[in-house]
Amino acid sequence: MQMGKFKPGVKKKYLYIISGIMWVVAGIILMNFARVWLTEYEGENRWIFSLSGFLLAMIIHHFGFLRVVDKNLGRIEPMNEKPCLFAFISWKSYLLIAVMITLGILLRHSRIPHQYLAIIYIGIGFSLFLSSIRYFRIFVQNTCRS
Repeated sequence: MQMGKFKPGVKKKYLYIISGIMWVVAGIILMNFARVWLTEYEGENRWIFSLSGFLLAMIIHHFGFLRVVDKNLGRIEPMNEKPCLFAFISWKSYLLIAVMITLGILLRHSRIPHQYLAIIYIGIGFSLFLSSIRYFRIFVQNTCRS
């Protein structure tokens, strides 16, 4: 029996949209945690936590996630026309995602006050959201060429 029969292949251009959607969804989930925490926070300075998270997002987006996106795009580009549906990120990245999810769960259940965690969650969440735009842009460019 051939393993290729079980490989869920998709057109390569769809890997870009799948990647973008995954990054947007992860970003929205993280930002929603932060929104809930800051809504529940009874202090006067919610905007300071929000602004701090936004500034952190700009740093993470520019110096971190754009490099990851470019690396993923560089890996997807030379693939054949019907790569595996799950090839939008490398296998090592799947392990990294599992570690990040575990760390997120541990942080949420730690004693760190949620308003401070909101800064990190806004920072990572909004930077994921911003970085996903590059995937969507490449998808549109490839769709217009086809």
